[in-house]
Amino acid sequence: MGKLVYGDSDIDIDIDDRSLAHLQIVIGNKLRRGESFFFSWKDDPTVGDGRSAIWLDRGIPMYFKFSGGRAPAINRAWIEELTASANSGTGLVFTEEPGQPAGTASSLRGHV
Repeated sequence: MGKLVYGDSDIDIDIDDRSLAHLQIVIGNKLRRGESFFFSWKDDPTVGDGRSAIWLDRGIPMYFKFSGGRAPAINRAWIEELTASANSGTGLVFTEEPGQPAGTASSLRGHV
């Protein structure tokens, strides 16, 4: 289980390495172009089963911590889907990987 640490806050988000690698690509591409946006996800039931969102901006430091040593294969269709979401008015909404059975993707667990 990897982790996305948001800025200097006490917010960290647990997420599997495969999902985190895809998010890193999409988030990095948006921030490299100077585009700020919301990132939201459905919370894991262990942290309340609601929704969470954070504002992403190139001035806010982020730390992507992977638990494994190998980079996963990248699913271009998932990158395209996440990028389209990030470019929408609602911002980047985490979704399950295309082609996976519903409910098999791990939920994100944010900790404050």
